Amino acid sequence: MNHSPNDLIMLFNDLFREDYRTILVRGGSEPEYLPADQPEGLAQVVFAHGYYASALHEISHWCIAGAHRRTLHDYGYWYCPDGRTPEQQEAFELVEVKPQAQEWLFSLAAGIRFHISVDNLSGDGARDERRFRNNVLEQAIRYRERGLPERGQRFFDTLQSFYGTAQDFDESWRRDVRRLVPSHSISDRSRNTEAV
Repeated sequence: MNHSPNDLIMLFNDLFREDYRTILVRGGSEPEYLPADQPEGLAQVVFAHGYYASALHEISHWCIAGAHRRTLHDYGYWYCPDGRTPEQQEAFELVEVKPQAQEWLFSLAAGIRFHISVDNLSGDGARDERRFRNNVLEQAIRYRERGLPERGQRFFDTLQSFYGTAQDFDESWRRDVRRLVPSHSISDRSRNTEAV
């Protein structure tokens, strides 16, 4: 299956350009969110290097951001780049749980391989990688049980429809949990959860 970032741009822009005055844009070395700079302008979700996975990650952040945060550059969040101290890394991991859980479900809906990222290669790595992986998994399970945020659900449904992954989603989910969080056994409640 071919996974072009151009497909994500088309799908995202078709879904959200009119209702939310927001478009997905291929960018350079750093992803960022640029709010509209004039009343009739368009906000931009910019993903790095034209990478498909980067686009899914940045879309995940946008789907979680509330109305006020979407008026702020990079949603008003503090970001410390790769090379973080243990304390900075812990703060990073706390805010990354929901976006990465949503990105995981988006990745499965698109039929691509997801990688949990602690994004700290030049630093000391994860503060507690096992805990972070489990937190991302538990959040993804909650999303499967209760549904994604409204914009996230719309995008998830669109990905499943576009890539035809709905029928095999549950099996892909179980396989991915075993791959990414091997110490965790999927409970009966997540096995019986209908697709998001």
